[in-house]
Amino acid sequence: MNIRVLLVDDERLIRAGLRAIVDSEPDLTVVGEAADGAEVPGLVTQLRPDVVLMDVRMPAVDGIRATGHLMSTMDDPPKVIVVTTFENDDYVYDALLAGASGFLLKRARPEEIIAGIRTVMVGDSILFPAAIRGMAARRSGTGQEPPLEFLTEREREVLRLMAAGLSNGEIATELYLGVQTVKTHVGNVLAKLGARDRTQAVIRAYESGFVTPSG
Repeated sequence: MNIRVLLVDDERLIRAGLRAIVDSEPDLTVVGEAADGAEVPGLVTQLRPDVVLMDVRMPAVDGIRATGHLMSTMDDPPKVIVVTTFENDDYVYDALLAGASGFLLKRARPEEIIAGIRTVMVGDSILFPAAIRGMAARRSGTGQEPPLEFLTEREREVLRLMAAGLSNGEIATELYLGVQTVKTHVGNVLAKLGARDRTQAVIRAYESGFVTPSG
């Protein structure tokens, strides 16, 4: 499968670097570029990318608003990966809440960027647990209590491991389950929490206090 990627960053040099990294892989293709979030809806409609690498801070329309617009107006929006300079940026947290699947640092190694794109395409999230804990610590207890009483004990275990940054495969190994079984549990967690994706489920777990930033 060829993964189509849209680059969104107001710095031309950053876009050029990302393009070189993405286009170096046989299964990845850059299909377009944008210098501001305002250009994103039109380009996504026209180019139909699978993944958008989205700068979080841009002069006119930032990555948060652009991500939220895609998630709220499209039936099948692309995966969004926020690309940021600082891992503890509150803008990143808000972009995750808006529907981004995860984030990468601009100083990330090329192999990390490639792995991140492939990761979100199989339904996993790119979460740096330490950074998410730091962001969540400032907002712990601020969200509505998710309906955790509807989660089975196994689903609670899966949610805790999701919050620790484990992929479906890693969760399967940890709990001695099949990967397909884990996918089923993850799907049940998302449905019961009313979360769009696993990133939102993890954030709700932190904000509700179900998972604590300290542990």
